[in-house]
Amino acid sequence: MKNRIEIPLSKKKIILLLLASIGFISGGIWMVFNPENAGRFFNPITKRFFYLNSESIQIIGIVGILFFGAAAIYGIKKLFDKKIGLILDSNGITDNSNASSIGLIEWNDILDIRTKQVMSTKFLLIDIVNPEKYIGKAKNGIQSRLMKANMNMYETPLSITSNTLNYDFGKLEKLIQTEYKRNKNVG
Repeated sequence: MKNRIEIPLSKKKIILLLLASIGFISGGIWMVFNPENAGRFFNPITKRFFYLNSESIQIIGIVGILFFGAAAIYGIKKLFDKKIGLILDSNGITDNSNASSIGLIEWNDILDIRTKQVMSTKFLLIDIVNPEKYIGKAKNGIQSRLMKANMNMYETPLSITSNTLNYDFGKLEKLIQTEYKRNKNVG
């Protein structure tokens, strides 16, 4: 590929993800400090309320605060990130779109690109020849654990989503598949 395709990060999407994280953090705080009211749930099938004990609600709240707190910190970091979100060129895919992104994924290391959907989120799974090579590129322990978790769940450590990119997922999927077919075994 002679041309370099650059897809920027979407500040709008990042702000929305950040606001959602703040909302969930607030919910977690409410659960920690008000477990009696937070532990009451309505079951529409039985048309009755059921209750979780206060300790369970507080634990769920703490876990939510920690998880979404980390997501908020990541969102703030991404909001001020000046790097391009995703680059496609003759070398491969340079990914800076999510917390487990490790930079360049070389075309010749890619075995397959497949789509997965979990709830409403679609993402591309990049099957590669040597997963350990890419896990070894992790910049820190958290990133390494995220990549290993991806490996356990999806049999690859690499995934790309359009959640933080200024690009539609369907178009992204077609673009990456086209460029993969064009560049596989070229270099």
